Amino acid sequence: MADEQKQAGAPSQPKKQAVKKSAPASSTTQAVKKGEEVSRTGKVKKWFKEMKAELKKVIWPTKSQTVKNTGIALGMMLISSVAVWGFDQIAQMGVKALITLVG
Repeated sequence: MADEQKQAGAPSQPKKQAVKKSAPASSTTQAVKKGEEVSRTGKVKKWFKEMKAELKKVIWPTKSQTVKNTGIALGMMLISSVAVWGFDQIAQMGVKALITLVG
């Protein structure tokens, strides 16, 4: 039956290729050797240096983008506060109606 499939032009299964193991990735940070300690000020300096490098990667918004985003945030806050106030008024009227029915 396998001969018939080969002759009929049935697709054959792909051949498995040998996977080469690559060398372990080298890290960009230097490991601290055992017994060797970094001073506290050294750690703080390293932290600030890395923070400065990360802040250089940030894409800061323009003034117009900041104004636009602030306006949207304030508008959404206003809409949300009005919605919460409306639900509060409806709940307050419901509680007053229950009190007058029961009491």
